[in-house]
Amino acid sequence: MDLPRQYAWLEREPGPRLLVEALKTYGTIEKPGAGSNPSILAWAKVTGLDRIYRSDATAWCGLWMAYVALQAGWDVPLNPLGARNWLAFGVPQQKPALGDVLVFWRGTSGGFNGHVGLYVGEDAQAFHVLGGNQSDRVMIKRIAKNRLLGARRCPWRINQPVAVRPVVLAANGALSTNEA
Repeated sequence: MDLPRQYAWLEREPGPRLLVEALKTYGTIEKPGAGSNPSILAWAKVTGLDRIYRSDATAWCGLWMAYVALQAGWDVPLNPLGARNWLAFGVPQQKPALGDVLVFWRGTSGGFNGHVGLYVGEDAQAFHVLGGNQSDRVMIKRIAKNRLLGARRCPWRINQPVAVRPVVLAANGALSTNEA
């Protein structure tokens, strides 16, 4: 998996399943230029989005999130390719925790563009987010807390896993300003 040292503890996390499935994709890289990464195109096929999503030149954070959610056994929102559509997933949360889906604005807060990923922790300024299409790969980035539109938790059918908890991390690395 080759996680950065600061995040190596994630390899030992027992859950939630959404996070466990997401970590299996860590390091997937978009193919530069005209080609597309076959793994990313396979995600489109598995999710049934291959008629719409045909190239990794298109923003793919929502595709990644849909693939991960389906692998973990969760339903996805209508039009999951739109990052902001993930605000309809699960149960809204005031305080994000490990494995929660985080939705951010890009460009302007009232605009159309967005980004979606998973909470792995936070520092005073930023959430540490595991997501697809972050610098053209699946990786962890720091995203400013003031860009958060909403946090959503899986709609647990029985009991929420004990691993779902806030995680405080060191503020290492620059803040991301554009995840695409």
